[in-house]
Amino acid sequence: MINFVGRNEEIKSLRKYDASEKSEFVAVYGRRRVGKTYLLQYAFHGQFDFEYTGLYHVGAKEQRKRFQDILNLASGKQEATPEDWFSAFDRLKQYLLAQQKEKVTVFLDELPWMDTQKSNFMAALSGFWNGWKSHECILKLYVCGSATTWMLDKLIGDRGGLHGRITRSIYLAPFTLRETEEYLNQVKHMHYGQRQVLETYMVFGGIPYYLDMLDREYPLSENVDRLFFFPNAPLKTEYDFLFRSLYKSPLNYQKVIEALASTLRGMTREEISDASGIDGGELTQVLKNLEACDFIRSYLFPKKTTRAKTYQLIDMFCLFSLRFVQQQKNSDIHFWTKSARSGYRNAWAGYAFEQTCLSHVQQIKEKLGISGILSGVYAWSSRAFTDKDGNEWKGGQIDLVIDRNDHVINLCEMKYSQTEYAIDGDYAEKIQNRMELFRKVQRTKKELHCTFVTLYGVKNNNYIDIVNEQVKMEDLFG
Repeated sequence: MINFVGRNEEIKSLRKYDASEKSEFVAVYGRRRVGKTYLLQYAFHGQFDFEYTGLYHVGAKEQRKRFQDILNLASGKQEATPEDWFSAFDRLKQYLLAQQKEKVTVFLDELPWMDTQKSNFMAALSGFWNGWKSHECILKLYVCGSATTWMLDKLIGDRGGLHGRITRSIYLAPFTLRETEEYLNQVKHMHYGQRQVLETYMVFGGIPYYLDMLDREYPLSENVDRLFFFPNAPLKTEYDFLFRSLYKSPLNYQKVIEALASTLRGMTREEISDASGIDGGELTQVLKNLEACDFIRSYLFPKKTTRAKTYQLIDMFCLFSLRFVQQQKNSDIHFWTKSARSGYRNAWAGYAFEQTCLSHVQQIKEKLGISGILSGVYAWSSRAFTDKDGNEWKGGQIDLVIDRNDHVINLCEMKYSQTEYAIDGDYAEKIQNRMELFRKVQRTKKELHCTFVTLYGVKNNNYIDIVNEQVKMEDLFG
C-alpha cells in the first residue's frame, strides 16, 4: 500500500474501536472524494470478513443481486438473489457466524446508494444490527457514504430502529494545506514549494481524489489544463456529477451554489432566494444540506437574528469549476496556462485565497498566539448610513473578524500578492475608516488590531504602522 499522510487521529480512533471488546457500529461521513473508503481500507489493510459497495442509480433487486454475488464468492455457495434486504442480511449473519471467529468485520460502502425507494433497506440494516448477539461473536460494522445529509439524518440521527445505535461517528474533513503539501510531495513526489501547494489547493481544495490526478511530469498549469480543459478531461463534468450523486433533486442545489459563486461577499437567505427562485422549507433544506457537505459556510453577525445569516461558497473545486470550466466558451485546451496574470484570474485568486484563509483560522490563531483564548469568528459588513449627528458613513466589509475574550478584536485583511503587499496612502485611510466604522456600528470598547494575512508579508513603508500583526503563507501550513 502506498504512503499515507494525514488522518492520524481518525486512524487511531478506528483502530481503537476495532480493539474494543464489544460490538461497534461506526459511521464515517464527509464530502464526496474526500477519502473515506481509502481511510477504512488503509486502517484495516483491506482485511474485512465481508465488504460491499452500493451501486449508483441501481434498483434494489440489482443491489441485492450484487450483494449476494459477493457473499457467494466469500462463502463458496451459490444462492439465488434474496427476495428482500431482510433475507440478504440474514444470509450475511449466517455466513459471519459460520466463520467461528471471536470477532468479525463488515464494511458497507456508499450506504445511501443502497437505500433505494421502498426497499426497506434501513429496516433490514436495523434488524441486522439490533439482532446481533455479542455473546455469539463481536461484530465490527463500518459504514460510510458521501451523501452527508443522508448519513446525518437517516443513519446517525435516525429516529427509528437505529436510534442511538451508532456507537461511533467520524467526520472526515478535506486536507489542510499542510496535509496537502505532505500528500503532493511525499505520495505524489511533485516537489512543490508552498506557493505551488497553495495554488493547487486554491483549484482543487484539500480533496485527495483530485490531488491524486496530478502528474509530476507536467507543471501545475498544464495539469489544470489536462484535467479540466482538454477534450474528455476527467474533471470537466465532475461538477455536475457531484450533485447528481449526492442529491436526488440536484437542480436546486446547483442553483444555490451558482448564485453564491456570483458574488465574493456572500449572500443572505433573502438574496439567495431572489437569485435562485427557491424559498421556504425547500431553501432551508438545501442550505442545511450544502453546509453539512462542506460546500458552503454560514456566519452570523453579532447581535443579529438567524434570518440575517450570510452564506458563502467555500468549496474550492466548485468555485473554480463555475468560474472557469462552466463559463469557458472558447474551448482553448491551454486556457489556464494562457490566462496567467489576467484580470479575471487575479480576481479569482484573491477570493480563493480568502477562502483558503477561512479554512485555516486555527493556524492563524496559532500564529497570533491566541489559540488558547476563547474567541468568536465571523465576517462583518455595514451599509452606508447617516448617524444621528448628521455624519455620513460609507459602508464597509471585513471578511474575517476574530473577536477575543481578552478584550481584543483582530480585523483581518487577506491579500493575495505576488510579492510583499504594499499599503499605499489611500488604502491606509480606507483601513482606518473601516476600523472606525466597525467600532461605531458594533459599539465595542475592545482594542482593535489590524491583522494582515498575505503570502510574503507587508512591505515596510510609511504606512506599515497601521498593521498590528502579520500572518504569512508559511504560517497557514502550521
